Amino acid sequence: MFEGRDAAGKGGAIKTITQSLNPRFARVVALGTPTEREKTQWYFQRYVPHLPAAGEMVLFDRSWYNRAGVERVMGFCTDEEHAEFLRSCPEFERMLVRSGILIVKYWFSVSDAEQERRFQSRIDDPTKRWKLSPMDLQSRARWVEYSKAKDEMFKYTDIKQAPWYVVNADNKKRARLNVIRHLLSLIPYRDLTPEAIVLPPREPDAGYVRPPMTDQTFVPEPY
Repeated sequence: MFEGRDAAGKGGAIKTITQSLNPRFARVVALGTPTEREKTQWYFQRYVPHLPAAGEMVLFDRSWYNRAGVERVMGFCTDEEHAEFLRSCPEFERMLVRSGILIVKYWFSVSDAEQERRFQSRIDDPTKRWKLSPMDLQSRARWVEYSKAKDEMFKYTDIKQAPWYVVNADNKKRARLNVIRHLLSLIPYRDLTPEAIVLPPREPDAGYVRPPMTDQTFVPEPY
């Protein structure tokens, strides 16, 4: 699970981890706003179908900890719902660990000055502006409230069976390398380097004649 403030570098770290992995066994889950039906469900219910089976890896770009962060700060949940989350989350995670699921929780820690720089970069760059939502701006304005929410979240959910690992994320490249190295140290794995592959010779054309090029529709090539 990858949690942290907006612009902390969670998405970039996830992309770096998954770009060389088989998507059949390593997938990213980033759930949107819950539907009206999902709001009536047990809170953890919509996350359960995305949990991995044996040999799989699921990277949550934000997770059930939304309740302890953005929902808490922005008032999207009640005090009672928040208190119940802090009470039930550790038990939920212990149950998953007992079932054989390895839970790894990363908190990407970014300084005030670095978040300001990254937000400004998104404002100035039209190709990055889509990353800056109204919710991100609110999170910036409520920096202290988010800090208090994070501290309370750690107090209740930093458990022995699934501890929080804090990532110094002011330097994105170092943060990604440190997370990958740490993750590999936690997961038992063996060398799966495949044997050398030799391409077989292509079969002879045996008189094959390609249809006329004019019979096909090509993409224009202005470049």
